[in-house]
Amino acid sequence: MNKETGGKGGIPPLLVLLVIPACWYVFLKFIIPRLTAPLPSSLIFMYMALCTAVTFLYQTIFKDTSERFFGPIASFLGRGEGESIAKTAARWIVLIIIPLAAGKYVLGVVTPSSEAPLEQRVMHPAPPIEFVGTNNPFGDYDHWKDGDVLTGKGLFMAMCSPCHGPKLDGNGPEANGFNPRPANFMSSDTIVQLQNGFVFWRVKKGGPGLPIESMPWKSVMPRWETRLSDDLIWKITMWEYKGSNHKPRTWE
Repeated sequence: MNKETGGKGGIPPLLVLLVIPACWYVFLKFIIPRLTAPLPSSLIFMYMALCTAVTFLYQTIFKDTSERFFGPIASFLGRGEGESIAKTAARWIVLIIIPLAAGKYVLGVVTPSSEAPLEQRVMHPAPPIEFVGTNNPFGDYDHWKDGDVLTGKGLFMAMCSPCHGPKLDGNGPEANGFNPRPANFMSSDTIVQLQNGFVFWRVKKGGPGLPIESMPWKSVMPRWETRLSDDLIWKITMWEYKGSNHKPRTWE
């Protein structure tokens, strides 16, 4: 048995259960994006759940670490020497109320409602063949000129920010009126997962240009190709990436 985690003078197993998943979270959330594309939050959650489960199993599979793991819990739940019955009862009441409140919340989430069921759709459908592999005529991310990016910023603020927000976080003044809400470009689940050509296609064609596999889609984004040239649309996408501090995804 590893004395650092199993011996009497080792790290408390409960602390290990907190520290190891926390270290993995920092690695997945902040280190991985510096090496490659950021991971979607759903994938990070899956990894964290798996890491926590494995750490728990390791800390409880052996008799000595199991006793050290559950010992503080049993001591906390039990009645301490000289402790009044009222204090013990109060602690148990709190420990019972919290799970019941959590259960009530989960029940409210999963219980079917009288509202129409959610409409299934493809979040990021494949673009038409003519847009596959489309390259930005202004070059790659590291060679975009500040003037072009600022032009895109001005157009975004005038035409896109009412929905997507001036901070690109999907919280524009009109955002609450739409379902689904406008995309949050600051998130690690949106444009950072997409190639620049895909974002150009989505802005150019808007909601009406989505393929059949994305229907029904209640996107009200207009077809900006009717009002803007391709060059101006490219510059808008450039600001969406620069403003959110994300690089377009590339073929790996």
